[in-house]
Parts: sequence; structure tokens; C-alpha cells
Amino acid sequence: MKRLVRPDNFDGHVTAFFTGRDPGADLEEISRICHVEEERIYLPVQRHTDTVHIVTADLEPKIADAVVTKRKDLLIGIQVADCVPILLYDGHREAVGAVHAGWRGTAAGILKNTIRIFVERFSSSPGDILVAIGPSIRQCSYEVDPDVAHAVERASGPGDFVMQKGTKYHVDLSLANRYQALSEGIRDRNIWVSTDCTFCNPEIYCSYRYAKGTTCRQAGFIGMVGGQ
Repeated sequence: MKRLVRPDNFDGHVTAFFTGRDPGADLEEISRICHVEEERIYLPVQRHTDTVHIVTADLEPKIADAVVTKRKDLLIGIQVADCVPILLYDGHREAVGAVHAGWRGTAAGILKNTIRIFVERFSSSPGDILVAIGPSIRQCSYEVDPDVAHAVERASGPGDFVMQKGTKYHVDLSLANRYQALSEGIRDRNIWVSTDCTFCNPEIYCSYRYAKGTTCRQAGFIGMVGGQ
């Protein structure tokens, strides 16, 4: 059964959604659903970096874990399998972004970097940027070592996204990224967060931890290509 999760804080001028394991990141199927040529769907080469790639004329995939563009003929996206997929949209400056935030990207502030690109390169006002945080592994299922928890906390500031249980920690990367968005001036009312946990719903979502290794990928896509 196909799973498309559409954030309710984006308007009809933008196509934006998160997928489940079906259709996942199947570009042929995404092309059919969105009526966008497959050649006009851009995915970066993800390496858990803090790199933000601005897509202009060159559509050759680059190493990056966030993609932004002002082009109106593209659907951009990222792939995940527990990490946090994040979509951004500024309707005033007509710009969109897609972010892959695992713990390394979150600790490196990749969402902050992306918001700053919107401000510096697109002249966006943080108050105009809408943010949607998609399905990911949540605190209930994401146990990490202290160094991971502390790295995320250093980037995000103190918050209830870290919970200690004995010598282990449980981290909510979705909430940590929400804190980071707020710290960059994004309005609370402009942030939408999915409540779905990928680990707790393996029949719906791909989960690297649940599968204990290699698994499928779902995705987040956004583009000014007519809306859905």
C-alpha cells in the first residue's frame, strides 16, 4: 500500500510529501505520481555531511545531504531509513529545500546551514520559511552512546530530545532539529512534525535499526511543480 505523508503547513503552490517503503525512492513511480519527468527529479549523493548543494543548471548529482533550489521545473529530494527527512519552503522568495539529518548531520547543524543558505542566497526571512519534519526513528526506539547524545545536544542546545537511561541515552532527532529551526528564527507555527516512528512501523517504513542493517529507503520530495 502506497504511503504519502503530506505536511499540512504547505500551500497548493508547492508539491511536498514524504514516502513510506512503498513507493520509497522509486523515481519512476514518483514521476508518475507527480507528473514530473524522471529527469527532473534530483537526488544528491548522501554521505552524512553538512553540505548544502544549490541546484541551478547542472543536474549532475553532487555529494551533499541537503539540496535547495529556486527552479520551478524540478522536484528535489533526499532518502532516509530512520534519519530525519526535512522539507523547507519559502513562498515569498519561491525557494525549496530538502534535508537529510541523521545524528551526524544533526550534530553538524545541517538544518541550520540550510536555513542560512535560504537567508544568505535567496534573501529569505526566517519568519517566512515553512519547515516540515517527516517520519523518522523517534526517542522511544533510538538508543545511542553518550558521545552521540552530547554531540546532538551541543548543536541543538539543551532540550527534552535527550533522555538518559542508565549509561545509555535516547535521542529524538526530529525534536532536536525542531529546536535548531527555532534557534534560526523559524516560527513555531511554521513547523510541522510527523509523529510516526519508522522503527515502530516497519510494515510502513524502512528502518535501518529494525532491519539490523541494509534496508530499503523512503524519501522526502518537494518542488514548485504545480502542487498536489
